[in-house]
Amino acid sequence: MKEFRIQSFVLILISFVLGFSEFIIIGILDDLAKEFSVSVATAGYLVTIFAMVYAISTPIITSTLKNNLYHAMMVLIIIFTLGNALTIFAPNYTVLVISRIIVAIVSGSLVSLSMTFATVIAPIEKRAWLVSWIFSGFSVASVFGVPLGTWISTTFGWRITFITITIFSLLTIFLIIKTLPHNLIQQKQGNILQQFIIFKDPRIYLGVILQTCSLAGVYVFYTYLRPIFSKSLAFDPGLITLLLTIYGVMSLISNQASGRIADYKGLKLMPTLYIIELVILCAMPLLLHSTWAGTIDIMLVGIFMYLINSPLQLHIMGVAERDYPQSLVLASSLNSIFSNLGISLGSAAGGLVVANFGLNSVGIGGAVFIAFALIATIMLNKVNAVQKA
Repeated sequence: MKEFRIQSFVLILISFVLGFSEFIIIGILDDLAKEFSVSVATAGYLVTIFAMVYAISTPIITSTLKNNLYHAMMVLIIIFTLGNALTIFAPNYTVLVISRIIVAIVSGSLVSLSMTFATVIAPIEKRAWLVSWIFSGFSVASVFGVPLGTWISTTFGWRITFITITIFSLLTIFLIIKTLPHNLIQQKQGNILQQFIIFKDPRIYLGVILQTCSLAGVYVFYTYLRPIFSKSLAFDPGLITLLLTIYGVMSLISNQASGRIADYKGLKLMPTLYIIELVILCAMPLLLHSTWAGTIDIMLVGIFMYLINSPLQLHIMGVAERDYPQSLVLASSLNSIFSNLGISLGSAAGGLVVANFGLNSVGIGGAVFIAFALIATIMLNKVNAVQKA
């Protein structure tokens, strides 16, 4: 049991480091824009590029992993570490973009590998617990990693933030070598075409559209959260780290509430929740004129941020287990793939909104995507009802 706990800690640490590296851009956007003499909107495209590369590369790499998965994990996390190390020395915006692309290429596959290790090392009764905590590692990164990185960037410079991430990565490599099994072999799965047949099912393609629009709706504004706090709401720089921490706590609550929703009514409850989220986002342009009303509105969006995760993950895995067993490995990565596609679309849309209409309009941009998520949820629930009839 002690060995299992240590191995579980390592898998959770992997997701924390991955989340720290991915989300930190949100907290240091102003610093990067200033360093490289680009606009905040241009700096925000780092989020877009990262998420798009993540979404494209993950299914390709995951579906082609062969033989010893421990060796695959070691290769990928070393590449991840080198990518973050390159960021430290980036002399210009172009090199910064290249370093982020390197990190993005391997991040999604590392999540999938962590999930695979979890199913092997965990007793049956502990698997759901471990998988949920691996996902929560990203929320912990949002709660603690992003504010920590933001404080380091504000106090010592953004390059020190990436030195910190690189140190965490090296520690993770050491712990992987010491704790995880070295002989985990990939189970036989269908070829790439056999795996991708799952996307012909409306229960799957409506699900991934839903996941994409849900994250896009939030990231239209979340990408520019720090500038909103500093410029639209005029908070002192010293308070911004605290506000990012509070928002991270809201997102952690969202993850925990997602599990409760999955146990309660699941996807059937989501249309009501999306209508509430629509109202909150549409009210944002008005409420941002008031410091505290705008802050409360932003924190409410944080609570809605990840509510779809568990209900949709259980739905997709259930469909794959029953009807597409050859696609189980791919199905396990769909959540992260299409979350990042949504992040890419949302952050790109946010950049356009900020450039053309200003920071205070990001809520309306997010509401457009949430409206599509609402439509997709209604359609998916109808398809599920027909399947069960």
